[in-house]
This record gives sequence, structure tokens and C-alpha cells, in this order.
Amino acid sequence: MTQAASQASYNAAIEETLIAIEDALDNCDVDMDYERADAVLTIVLEDNGTQVILSRQSAVQELWVAARSGGYHLSFENPGWKCTTTGEDLPALLDRVLTEQQGSAVALGL
Repeated sequence: MTQAASQASYNAAIEETLIAIEDALDNCDVDMDYERADAVLTIVLEDNGTQVILSRQSAVQELWVAARSGGYHLSFENPGWKCTTTGEDLPALLDRVLTEQQGSAVALGL
């Protein structure tokens, strides 16, 4: 695969992922708001004002998640994003950090 094709695949995977997360947030029972600027998605937990931020890191072709519990780097491994330090897939990681910050169970259903 050429570098250009690889970058195009990565960009498509990021876009698809962020849209799926936005859809899941729209359907979640927990009071959360989100804002997207390009490929940075900021999730705000309305009960306590804390944030979880997802951002595209094109140079290393990763998706980074910044949460109160730390920063997580995820690489795309078919069929999805996998954390390079914890081994969690993106749905499990997001549910965990959102639950920790909310103080009650959050399941996005990704």
C-alpha cells in the first residue's frame, strides 16, 4: 500500500470512528455534550464539567484519547482501534474513562 493510500485509509478510519462516537453520544442516557473541530472531538460530562478529548495524530497515524486518568494512544488494527499501552479496544477504553469521570456507568454501545 502506498503512503498516500495508507494516509487516506487512516483518515477514513478516523472520520468513520468520530461519526460513530457522535452518534453513540447522541443516543446515550448520560448527560454529555460534545463539540467537534476538524478531527478533535471534545466530550464534556455535564454533571462535573470534566472532559475527554479525542484527537487525530496524522504524523504517527494514531487516535489519542486524553482523559482525567491519563493519555492513551490507539493504533488502527483491523477491525478497530487498539490502545498501545492497555491493549483495550476503543469502545472499552471510552466506556471505562467516561465511567471513571462520570462516577457511574457509561456504556456508549460502540
